[in-house]
Amino acid sequence: MTPAEPRAESRAESRAEPRATTSDTPANGDSKGASVLENAIAVLRSFTAEEPLLGVTEIAGRIGLHKSTVSRILATFEQEHLVERDPESRRFRLGLGMIALAGPLLAELEERRVAYPVLRELSERTGETSALMVWNGNESMCVEQIASRHQVKHLAPLGARYNEALSSSVQVFLAAEDADRVRMLLRSGSITLPGLDEEALEAYLLRLQESVERGWSFNFGETSIEEVGVASPVFDHRGDIVASVLIPAPKFRVSQDTLASLGEACQDAARKITTRLGGRAPH
Repeated sequence: MTPAEPRAESRAESRAEPRATTSDTPANGDSKGASVLENAIAVLRSFTAEEPLLGVTEIAGRIGLHKSTVSRILATFEQEHLVERDPESRRFRLGLGMIALAGPLLAELEERRVAYPVLRELSERTGETSALMVWNGNESMCVEQIASRHQVKHLAPLGARYNEALSSSVQVFLAAEDADRVRMLLRSGSITLPGLDEEALEAYLLRLQESVERGWSFNFGETSIEEVGVASPVFDHRGDIVASVLIPAPKFRVSQDTLASLGEACQDAARKITTRLGGRAPH
């Protein structure tokens, strides 16, 4: 995002904790099975780009499960290579088995296939990282990335999720939402906005409208003083936003004067992907 964009956006990465349920509360077999599945998903979602290594106690405290329950889940995941132990710390990280699970989805994601050469061209043009983001309803998620050639750079790791309102990619997706839904997401905390009150909320809605008129959103060190992010929407044939192109960059390389050129390059790339998808921007 924006930095969010990660790392520009990575610091904006979602911290929303999944709701876990204990395995001894269900009243029947179906509900018990659902509970076990929810707990397993909660364990997997504990791992983030910022905290890839976690111990049993950390996970248990984070999602509200007993350590023995978390330990059993991790043991099963380890057998299936969905998690693996760090040889030194003996803590867990996501395993290569996750790639096998996600591979078919990523391979079938048309936006990702179409965007890849355009993202490469964008990174060559700007010298910065470029990424493709999609929206899951309350988070912006990275599904493709081309890293900057510079030694100092910001990244948007594949699978990273961002839910800060000031992240540039989050702004792109929220700008396409109904104003009432944006209010609901902000008030509920699903999307975080510092200093949220009615005045800040209305100012944020105005900012979203301005980004639509401009063609790209920006985060000029608002989620991190070290990071800048610009993002622009990708549209399908219905004129609906299906993805966002993101450029995360170190703030020291982007001045207020050069921010617009970065935003315009991002918008050009998003337009190319839209065209390759057979899409069109709404009038």
